[in-house]
Amino acid sequence: MAESRIMGYARVSSTEQNLARQLVELKKYVPEENIVTDKQSGKDLNRPGYQALKGPLGLRKGDVLVIKSLDRLSRNKQEMKQELQWFKDHGIRLKVIDLPTTMIRFDAGQEWIQDMVNNILIEVLSSIAEEERNTIRRRQREGIDAAKNAGVRFGPPDKGYPEEWEVYYARYKKGELTRKYVMEQLGIGAERFKYLKKKYEKEKKGE
Repeated sequence: MAESRIMGYARVSSTEQNLARQLVELKKYVPEENIVTDKQSGKDLNRPGYQALKGPLGLRKGDVLVIKSLDRLSRNKQEMKQELQWFKDHGIRLKVIDLPTTMIRFDAGQEWIQDMVNNILIEVLSSIAEEERNTIRRRQREGIDAAKNAGVRFGPPDKGYPEEWEVYYARYKKGELTRKYVMEQLGIGAERFKYLKKKYEKEKKGE
């Protein structure tokens, strides 16, 4: 039977962020060459380093995986629970540095105590991680709505009407010019013409 290994996993959300703080903590428990890293968001599990850990050449039964905090796996409660179940099903022990009870070494026959405490803590912290993510999304949405109500425009700036728009538009409405001819003369495409027409008619209606 292959000897059990201690592996480590560290993640930050972007290439601009630094892994140093997590690595310092992980090296206290894990050989440096056994630490796998990712610089990618925790919004999903499709991360090269993490997927390699779960692949054929990665973690196996009896191994230990050490992480700094639970949200290094995922910030989504459902995904986090699925991953914890995967570790359990494959006989892999997860140690979380920020959860001291997961780091305790229990005597033979007392593993059930560790499992019970860890399951409670993991469930609570999984809920907190997801709630934080939902709070961020809600605040972003509220901020955008407030800005829109205050008249802030999002998206590319409005270029305004092309020069001589009113002249060409008036003749187009009278049937003297075709839409294609107006677009060619003003140097705009069909979508731009449609947008300007709708905007202009709305403004004229509101006068």
